[in-house]
Amino acid sequence: MSESYRANDARSGGQVVLKFPHVGLIGDPAVFSRFQREIEIGRRLVHPNVQRLLDAGRLDNGVSPYIVMEYVEGQSLRNYLAEHKPLSIDQAIDFAGQLAAALSYCHQQGVVHRDLKPENVLVTPDGQLKLIDFGIALLEGARRVTWGSLSSTVGTPDYMAPEQVRGERGDERTDVYAVGVILYEMLAGDVPYRGDNPLAVMSQRVDHDPPPVGSLRGGIPRALEVVVEHALQRDPGQRYQTMAALAHDLTHLDEVDLSFHAEPKGKSGLPSAWITWIVITLTFLVLILLGVAAELLHRAQMLH
Repeated sequence: MSESYRANDARSGGQVVLKFPHVGLIGDPAVFSRFQREIEIGRRLVHPNVQRLLDAGRLDNGVSPYIVMEYVEGQSLRNYLAEHKPLSIDQAIDFAGQLAAALSYCHQQGVVHRDLKPENVLVTPDGQLKLIDFGIALLEGARRVTWGSLSSTVGTPDYMAPEQVRGERGDERTDVYAVGVILYEMLAGDVPYRGDNPLAVMSQRVDHDPPPVGSLRGGIPRALEVVVEHALQRDPGQRYQTMAALAHDLTHLDEVDLSFHAEPKGKSGLPSAWITWIVITLTFLVLILLGVAAELLHRAQMLH
């Protein structure tokens, strides 16, 4: 929903990131509201593992808002993993701990990211992680912003929690799940679920548990396997209930309850496979239609 540019700050002489709403969506009230929400979130968050908001305003035309963000030297966690995965166990724990600490802080400020993935994490040359892109984050106490009646179905298939797949808004346990997926990927070298298309991936995560991470790589401490299993519970009620609890276990593996095992789900738990498949299919069809509509709107604006 936005475009970002690296720029030189004429006042400080340093480099910054300029972020604007996508030109084809500037007239969409929901997109504008989400952009304003991102500014409000940025002003709340001051943490060493979160990209800083430096300034915000409007262009001279008075229509286009913009955000000035801290420029972070480094690369995305996605590119880092492409070069280094699987990570060493110590580095995977360190990176996951940094993410959990940053997100625990965000949750304390009433912010749920909802789109955590390696593309939205930067790695600096000295190994510090920075969370970026709060464009679809939830802000506690703020009114709901609806975009095409599908603002609840957001995220990236490989990292979406089952409740997001079912169209729920999610909460901090949704971020817990995403950290669990990233930790799994850092340890195993791949995400927990694979399929021929996003629909298959999303359906699997709703109806099936992932292979134990220890089955894909030897030498992982049992306590760390339990942490991953606990974070990736399909039922949010059986997951870590707070990011702080996940952060604690990552830094105190010797205190992890090795007897943890999720209770079996009865028929009253997750929806049946065929209902889930229908919901996911309809969701993607509507998202495709929204994309086509946005493109047509953009072309119409260009003609004018």
